[in-house]
Amino acid sequence: MGKQLTEMLKGTLEGVVLAILALRPAYGYEITTRLREQGFADIAEGTVYALLVRIEQRGLVDVEKVASEKGPPRKVYSLNAQGHEQLEEFWRTWSFLAERLEQLHRGGK
Repeated sequence: MGKQLTEMLKGTLEGVVLAILALRPAYGYEITTRLREQGFADIAEGTVYALLVRIEQRGLVDVEKVASEKGPPRKVYSLNAQGHEQLEEFWRTWSFLAERLEQLHRGGK
């Protein structure tokens, strides 16, 4: 299941990260930790950071720099109105696909 899971996750990781941020604001390492707690153990931190840059550039999150006890300030990401809209679209699309896949799995019924 490894390679297939990786390929499928590439198409859904943005939605997964937006869903994590919908729960509460977080910084990059914290998001990676939450992903791993949810069973996405193979996701590299670099993948998450690259995704955060993209969603920030697309205006889906607000970013606040917060002082850190260990090193430079952290960028804390929070979902904004546009991000919430994108997340809702993700869930609609996910539901559509899940329903169709389940129909196929049951033999088209």
